Amino acid sequence: MSEAQAVAARLVDNVQRVIVGKRSSVELAVICLLCQGHLLIEDVPGVGKTMLAKSIARSLGCTFKRIQFTPDLLPSDVTGVSVFNEKTREFEFRPGPILSQVVLTDEINRGTPKTQSALLEAMEEHQVTVDGVTHRTPDPFLVIATQNPIEYEGTFPLPEAQLDRFLMRVDLGHPSPEDEILILEAQQYEHPIFALDQVVTAEQLLQAQEQVKSMYVDELVKEYIVELVNATRTHPDVYLGASPRGSLALFRTAQARAVLEDRDYATPDDVKYLAPATLAHRLIISPAARIKNVDSRAVVDELLRSVPVPGTRVRAGAASSSES
Repeated sequence: MSEAQAVAARLVDNVQRVIVGKRSSVELAVICLLCQGHLLIEDVPGVGKTMLAKSIARSLGCTFKRIQFTPDLLPSDVTGVSVFNEKTREFEFRPGPILSQVVLTDEINRGTPKTQSALLEAMEEHQVTVDGVTHRTPDPFLVIATQNPIEYEGTFPLPEAQLDRFLMRVDLGHPSPEDEILILEAQQYEHPIFALDQVVTAEQLLQAQEQVKSMYVDELVKEYIVELVNATRTHPDVYLGASPRGSLALFRTAQARAVLEDRDYATPDDVKYLAPATLAHRLIISPAARIKNVDSRAVVDELLRSVPVPGTRVRAGAASSSES
């Protein structure tokens, strides 16, 4: 077992103490973390979106801040503000919550577009600029956003540029009856989140993130990723397909899933497993298709069935690349 795989396994097992019966969603969240990406959790109220984010934060030895998005939230409430100090007669920068290692942006679609845009620079370039001065975000840096896809009153839909900056979008769904009984028993006296301990240090996470980058991805798997993403751009129900950022997201997450599965190479099955979470939120469905209630996830599922899956030649490819 590699050190990166051990880090991932500890995180998944620890978070599952709070998020019961949703191992697949927890694994996707940890994969996103290993890829140095940002995570969007979209689901109905009460299924554990905020608890998932807080559980990840508690499992890490990282600084954590929460931003509750509301219509009156200002960009300076996110990035920070320069304040004049009368003693020194100079302006001093007071950092906002975005300059933390793990940032939970709760109900992100309740913030105005102006406030939402305050996240763009930080999420893509790992920095914020206030009054012409650039401030770097700490390492590691992860934005976990939650939103409710059902209630639209008083919300501001995330623009495409914002959605594209999230590496993955996951949902939790309602638990099974058996799991719901376990949830009732676990929370009889207090919420298990309060008993959750740190299991990974920030240094261990940074090392695991570097190890993920070394996972082998065969040329055939790379071609499969590109063909899949290109197919989103030519689908008749899609107005705008995934960008090259979508290809990179599939590539990186496939490497991370290989680590989670204790392999040193990615497979086409990794790509198929991760495509809905990494591509669906990047597609803009055409107006005519929306009238027919066409869903972006259904489009991705259709493409996974129609795009040919390549064979595997993992060892041969790895040997030839090392000889060259």
